[in-house]
Amino acid sequence: MDASDPSIVSVGGAVAAEQVEDATARLYLAIGRLSRLLRRTGSPGLGPGAVSALATLARCGPMRLGDLAAKEGVAPPTLSRIVAALVEAGYVRREPDPQDGRAWLATPTPEGETMVSGVRSARVRELQRRIEDLSPEHQSALVNALPALEELVGEAG
Repeated sequence: MDASDPSIVSVGGAVAAEQVEDATARLYLAIGRLSRLLRRTGSPGLGPGAVSALATLARCGPMRLGDLAAKEGVAPPTLSRIVAALVEAGYVRREPDPQDGRAWLATPTPEGETMVSGVRSARVRELQRRIEDLSPEHQSALVNALPALEELVGEAG
């Protein structure tokens, strides 16, 4: 954020409560729009829920359906349909849970790992293209905001 921006006034380094409230709403909308925009990039044939579930499996490893549903923040029946479609597409396979023979684990296949990698690459390239289109001042503001954003989502340091 540019210190010369008249909409941003800090007193002793603090930002007024009404500015935080306004910035919160603006940030929420901007992140939502950017997320939707990037989700449309690089995921042919897969919906955002399927890409997200597949990415979670690729990042976290084999997982029970209930655990994956909790991580994704969706109801188990919804996730069951998503995983069934991923199995049908060859991106996920079901394996018996070694801890509980009655349960099964969803595991990404090599094709699923490749799909996630390609989606990530396409989305990162699209985001980089958009950042490169910004003014140098806005690029600098984004770079300087990264530590705060990473702390906000618990990924600091």
